[in-house]
Amino acid sequence: MGTFFNRGRFGTPQLLAGCLLLAFIAQCAWLIAHQPTGAISPVELARVEEGRGQWHDHGIAGTPTGLLNPAESIRMRGAPYDPDHSPLWYLIESAPVALVHADPERAVWFWLTRAPYVFIGALLGASLWYVSRRLYGNVGGYTALALYCFSPAVIRASSLWFSPPNIAGAWGTFGAVFTAIAVAHTLYAPREVVWWNWQRILLLGISLALAVGSDFSLVLIVPVLLGLMLYLAPHRAGAVVAILGTSVAVGLALIFASYFFHPGLFAHSVGNAVFFRGTWAALRLPEVYLQVGREILASGPVLALMGPASVLIWLFARRSRYFGNSAPLVIAIFFMLLRVVSPHETGSIYSLLGVIFLFVFVAGIVADLVETLNRELGLAVIAGILIANAAWDLTGFFAIGR
Repeated sequence: MGTFFNRGRFGTPQLLAGCLLLAFIAQCAWLIAHQPTGAISPVELARVEEGRGQWHDHGIAGTPTGLLNPAESIRMRGAPYDPDHSPLWYLIESAPVALVHADPERAVWFWLTRAPYVFIGALLGASLWYVSRRLYGNVGGYTALALYCFSPAVIRASSLWFSPPNIAGAWGTFGAVFTAIAVAHTLYAPREVVWWNWQRILLLGISLALAVGSDFSLVLIVPVLLGLMLYLAPHRAGAVVAILGTSVAVGLALIFASYFFHPGLFAHSVGNAVFFRGTWAALRLPEVYLQVGREILASGPVLALMGPASVLIWLFARRSRYFGNSAPLVIAIFFMLLRVVSPHETGSIYSLLGVIFLFVFVAGIVADLVETLNRELGLAVIAGILIANAAWDLTGFFAIGR
């Protein structure tokens, strides 16, 4: 333990990041404690019951075997096989209530079903801080984490405040993107590729399983990862394909495990999966872009200022157009575009992912500005903006409890 809690591993930066994450958890707890009467939708209740049934060996969630009363099931009104989610989506939320029986009308049910997502939300925040700090230093890490921890959209997603459980898929996608980038960078090392990267290959596979298992449409990130890795290591195309292919195989194996190793149900579920629900005709509808803009601003009003300003700086300041800044912007635009072409998807994960990668991009631009201009003045301005954003966020949340 002494070697873990040393000054190099755990110091002032980690302490400050931990305080921000505690503030994030406290806001999630506030929302959970103030859930209004009747906040449990029939869809959520059915989801938890299917997941709990699978934990107790009563069929596989998301398949016909997971329905205790098929004639009365809300999900059966759509399809016997869930076209959007694997059993993993059901198992995460239902795991606590599978261990501790609780009536949905009791407050403890709220806490048990939301606890896994608050935990995952905190882990995603920690991952975002770690990546941003590695890329841009302490200023970038704190900026990204402060935007994340005081984002109403992220907090609602983590506490399931009238929001579907998208945060697990978001964490998996975030991890997949930056693990793939890290793997591609190691290909320049003069070592045996597969053996040297086996830990990152496993991590990439786990991230893909969490992402795609939570939302089948997130499989669309795989060709994007391939493009990023080939861009970073164009002369190691064979190694890139081998590594990504192995990671995809690991992810598939883990998703298969969420079916409790029932090959028939797994095959039928994949055969009925819908990987893309968009329509390209939506690109011609101006109101769709306004809708996406409103969803982005729901993550915090500060993005109305820092988002466009960061994009302009990236466009006109050549110093800011390096890969570390450009990659999160490209990924954010990718998910925003997916949201534009699928405007009728309620509770879409695409807006959430676009915002999270936008936080990283903005953090990179902020770090560049602070280093380029007067450092003391830059830090004071950025700190003032972030504190104002946090105050606005907290004011809105405390108003809920009145």
